[in-house]
Amino acid sequence: MLTYIIRRILYAIPIVIGVNLLTALLFFYVNTPDDMARKILGEKNVTPAAIENWKRDHGYSLPSFINGKERGAARLTQTIFFQKSVPLLWLDFGRSDRNNIDIGSEIRSRMWASLAISLPTFTLGVFLEIVFAMALAYFRGTYLDLWGVVLGVVMMSVSALFYIIGGQYLLGKELKLFPISGYDHGIYSMKFLVLPVVIGVLSSVGVGIRFYRTVFLEETGKDYIRTARAKGLSEGAVLFKHALKNAMIPILTNVVVSIPFLFYGSLLMETFFAIPGLGSFTIDAIQSQDFAIVRSMVYLGSLLYIAGLILTDISYTLVDPRVRFE
Repeated sequence: MLTYIIRRILYAIPIVIGVNLLTALLFFYVNTPDDMARKILGEKNVTPAAIENWKRDHGYSLPSFINGKERGAARLTQTIFFQKSVPLLWLDFGRSDRNNIDIGSEIRSRMWASLAISLPTFTLGVFLEIVFAMALAYFRGTYLDLWGVVLGVVMMSVSALFYIIGGQYLLGKELKLFPISGYDHGIYSMKFLVLPVVIGVLSSVGVGIRFYRTVFLEETGKDYIRTARAKGLSEGAVLFKHALKNAMIPILTNVVVSIPFLFYGSLLMETFFAIPGLGSFTIDAIQSQDFAIVRSMVYLGSLLYIAGLILTDISYTLVDPRVRFE
């Protein structure tokens, strides 16, 4: 197991380097350092001297990827890509291009607001999805199953924006049950989180119910389930004691790989509800063309995704002793 984890980590190194390279290529192709300087300094009052000063102060005066004026290793090391990307390997995110804030400190402070939304949304959503999916599998072939599938398809077909705007209008503006936007810390944040959590669960539960229902129906058609029924076990016992246990691998695949992204919260939810999490932090950075923040968030996302894949593989051994990694 340890050897497998080390090998997966070593495999991840070229992946994160490739992600950083691709991000830099796309960003510099669309938006050069001169364009960033004009955007941040202001189009009307900017001068060539001000652009050069800004690029020098923020480390963008060097060539982007290859320094033709240098030789040997300096051709690579004396570039924007190398000097901006290498510190990310030890999680040194640097400072923002726009307002010079410490990105690492901002990530550490904002991730709690994102977790406050995404963790209850994720936990409650997974619980409801599995419960309703098992109920539909139990009543398979009945009208309850039919209308449950229809409802799930309808819910997953509706845009998340509809849930957000409709929830804000109905529950926030008309019924005045919850505030439409804002955020507070500690116990006082609860009143601001209930509405985003409810909307987050409603907008995602349809997809989950459809997925888990398919998983359970596939399990109930296998030989060991037919054997259990032939022994006289009730349908509930067959479903809960046998099918659920053997369906844990696809369930874990769907659940564990999603856990790292809880740190990001929800881009739309945080933006519409004015919650200062990592989602709104990323959206604001994209809109203001702050490449330092965008680069840091993309790199962090790649690390979290790789960690999620490794955790998924490890979790397989916990639910199925037959799984071994060589």
